[in-house]
Amino acid sequence: MWAIVVKEFRELRRDRRMVALMVLVPLLLLVVFGYAARFDVHSVPAKVVGPQAPQAAAQLPPLFHVKSVDPSADRAQAVSDLRTGDYAAILVTGEPGARPELLVDGASLFNAQAITKATAQLNLPVQVTVLFNPTLATSAVMVPGIIGILLVFVGTLATSLGVVRERQSGTLEQLAVMPFRPRDVFVGKVAPYFVVAALDTVIVVAVGVGLFNVPFHGSVAVFVLGALLFLFVTLSIGVLISSVSENQGQAIQLTMMTLLPQILLSGFIFPVASMAAGVRWIAYILPLKYFVDISRGVMLRGAPISALWVPLLMLAVLGTAAFTLSIVRFRRDLAPNIADAPAPAELVAGAER
Repeated sequence: MWAIVVKEFRELRRDRRMVALMVLVPLLLLVVFGYAARFDVHSVPAKVVGPQAPQAAAQLPPLFHVKSVDPSADRAQAVSDLRTGDYAAILVTGEPGARPELLVDGASLFNAQAITKATAQLNLPVQVTVLFNPTLATSAVMVPGIIGILLVFVGTLATSLGVVRERQSGTLEQLAVMPFRPRDVFVGKVAPYFVVAALDTVIVVAVGVGLFNVPFHGSVAVFVLGALLFLFVTLSIGVLISSVSENQGQAIQLTMMTLLPQILLSGFIFPVASMAAGVRWIAYILPLKYFVDISRGVMLRGAPISALWVPLLMLAVLGTAAFTLSIVRFRRDLAPNIADAPAPAELVAGAER
């Protein structure tokens, strides 16, 4: 028995990736998520509009971080500004003596809950109106994020396992001697998973809208554009993971290591603004954050494409970076096989014999 124990320890020592997964990754996740797992909201971005905007802005409690004051704007402009997602609340003031109206973004669930709770406790003389998710239903906020998680899981895990299977079965060497460029191999491998993930998106959106009564106020074209860009990122990451994995077990490990941070740090569960500054920057390099912004913005707020150009641009940048790295890794994997493979003339001669 002791010999078996020693053997397993030696095998474990050789597998440095497994050691890192068992020791370093849990410690890292504990530190990062310990600072990120916060439901409490201490500050919300706000705007004050209307004739009495300067005076009202000075009287708001510290919870409201007033980013803009516009005395010339009216309620219609305030609703349009709230639709962009830049503000969690907008205070609309009227003539002296009129009761102000506080418009709250219900698509930002934790911010909205903090605002409604604070106004009730402080007995603020305002009329609170929750827009985009009036009942503050959890399902309306969670379903758009779940769509992104499913796309990450299907796109990244399925793609990485499919490409690694090529290496384990030996068909990667066969691809190397064929007249394919690495880009051709990449597109050919991800195309089926792209179609499956796109169908999953349609099904999940239909179930969310039909079964959970999640609203869909925005443009279908804008949502499709965001979903396609997000799929481009996730599939590229899946191929990149497969290029650095020797077997399907390693591919699953790396996929889980990329999936967990995206679930917990993307704003899907915990508000990004409530995270500690030391880990908040991680959220801004995670593609799921930008898809959550797009899906919630389109489905709940009905945000136009002009209000979502930043997350759309970031998905395009992240997708291009992941795609480029995948192509480089593919070229590196295929090159040794091409060098070791027999020349086409030798293959023809062999076939003739």
